[in-house]
Amino acid sequence: MRHRQPFGNPHETSRALNSTYHLKGKVRRLAGGKARMTSTERASHFTQSVGAARTDARSREGSQSEFQVYVPASTSPYVPHGVRAQQLTWSEIVAPGGYAHRVLARGTRLRFDDPTGDACAHVVLLNAFEPTERLNVADTQKIPWQAYVTTGHPLLSGDGRVLATVVEDSSAHHDAFCGTTTATFTTAKYGAHRPESASPAGQDLLALAAAKHGLTRRDVPPGVSFFQGVRVGGDGELQFRGSAGAGTHVDLVAEMPVIVLLANVPHPLDPRPDFVVGPLRIHAWSDTATGPDSAFWAATPERTRAYENTLDYLIARGAAA
Repeated sequence: MRHRQPFGNPHETSRALNSTYHLKGKVRRLAGGKARMTSTERASHFTQSVGAARTDARSREGSQSEFQVYVPASTSPYVPHGVRAQQLTWSEIVAPGGYAHRVLARGTRLRFDDPTGDACAHVVLLNAFEPTERLNVADTQKIPWQAYVTTGHPLLSGDGRVLATVVEDSSAHHDAFCGTTTATFTTAKYGAHRPESASPAGQDLLALAAAKHGLTRRDVPPGVSFFQGVRVGGDGELQFRGSAGAGTHVDLVAEMPVIVLLANVPHPLDPRPDFVVGPLRIHAWSDTATGPDSAFWAATPERTRAYENTLDYLIARGAAA
């Protein structure tokens, strides 16, 4: 199986890709990793009969999309440093304006990479056993006594349990205040919001991701946005800090089995008039959940209780291993 070569110098890559990913309806976009073919590409397919369509489809075996899920995950050309390819349980490149979703086991390490400096991963987590338990951004800020998400930060549910922990962060430009873009906002700013348009709304994409797990829009709470930062100014106004630049990453560890929903769209406070967003790389592999010997567990009394609540819940379910 042939793969594209990894991105080279991240700054050169950023400049090269930005001209492509400033989506204005003039370039084809890929939603959920599926390409919308140009008229030239459609003309190259032979589908005038069932037999011709089958032959045409089989002739393209082994071809690669720039944005795709790698199956098996070990075939990713971007395996994180220090991780063996065989360890990978999820490898995907999410298109600009695309979405992703996956169920992950407890102890899974989940890495998001921003190769161009323009990705914005709007992430929602839900308890895979009981999806009515879901990310609560208010508690995620309140319980750790810290509004700004970075290394060591627990992502909490409304039930006082830890869904995941940020265990590594080379960006530190994130946001737990604003959530993702709505249909109304996206239409007003970019002219369209539907998932198949050149400027999909984040909420619409998250709803599609949720539907893959039997969930509806009502099951999708506000999420955390990675790689595009926001700070609160002295006057109480939200200040957009944008990206830390190309080549940064953030790692989470799942503290219980979780459903991950993700939309890769511009941040709602991004001041640029065009729909500007870059590709997002995702890799996951088996690791270890946070335990009592971790500094994250004992960082504050409130965090300790949250981790203890999580472990107690998992022990009762026979899922603490």
